[in-house]
Amino acid sequence: MSTFLLAFILLLIVTLGMSLGVILMGKKIKGSCGGLNAISGADKCVVCSKDIDPDSPLRDKLQCKRARQMVERMEREAQQA
Repeated sequence: MSTFLLAFILLLIVTLGMSLGVILMGKKIKGSCGGLNAISGADKCVVCSKDIDPDSPLRDKLQCKRARQMVERMEREAQQA
């Protein structure tokens, strides 16, 4: 029981330290676009608008119907503008 309590307190201190570091540094926590960056057929990421890495191993594996619909909608909007 004492090992569990010691491990819990240690993790609590580490978590508190990291959260205070984020708060005091004033930086926003950023996520990543991850697999969305690998949508095939798009020039830019749907989420962050950064250029897509052409060598990404995820490009061929992503077969998301919703993602394809988003890309197609963006292409139609770009053609209309």
